[in-house]
Amino acid sequence: MRLVIARCSVDYAGRLTAHLPSAPRLILVKADGSVSIHADDRAYKPLNWMSPPCTLKESADGEAVENGAAAVWTVINKAGEKLIITMEEILHDSSHELGVDPGLIKDGVEAHLQELLADRIETLGEGWTLVRREYPTAIGPVDILCRDSDGATVAVEIKRRGEIDGVEQLTRYLELLNRDPHLAPVKGIFAAQEIKPQARVLATDRGIDCVVLDYDALRGIEDDKLRLF
Repeated sequence: MRLVIARCSVDYAGRLTAHLPSAPRLILVKADGSVSIHADDRAYKPLNWMSPPCTLKESADGEAVENGAAAVWTVINKAGEKLIITMEEILHDSSHELGVDPGLIKDGVEAHLQELLADRIETLGEGWTLVRREYPTAIGPVDILCRDSDGATVAVEIKRRGEIDGVEQLTRYLELLNRDPHLAPVKGIFAAQEIKPQARVLATDRGIDCVVLDYDALRGIEDDKLRLF
């Protein structure tokens, strides 16, 4: 990962145009090729970004100086959209090899919910079958991949508490899975013991079903196993 702190302005040209005036910002270039620009007041959300696959072209020193800048970066994705980062002053520039990330280790309840639902996948619907747990993707494993009674592929993301971040995570998985002709079309189910109203609205807007899981019911303590909305 490359980290650059610079006073810079940013221009985006694509389906629309956007401009960020000059200010000190953090620029991240990740191993997957993605480039994102961050301020100091937005937690993890970038001000602007370019998702992979994309290419990064750094201006030669002479070319940048001619433009009155310390450096100019042009990031272009496969659709031809451009992110132009004009750096007036570079305060920090370093690269770090992070290696392969082991991924998120779920807490005991989430891990057990995944195990229970996989073992009783028919509780999602009669005739449903399990493909596998922890189905691998380029951005991490999907909790459960299964097929419904019609044979359609369904990806299930399981959380103890369902919030917007979980819906965003499942959305990214679905985008990748739907690129695989052997799996597409892939539907999504967001499953949790509790689902926040904002997360439910976002999931519904994206065509993702929400399932409220009853931990005790899945363990066989009660007959009513879950509710599908």
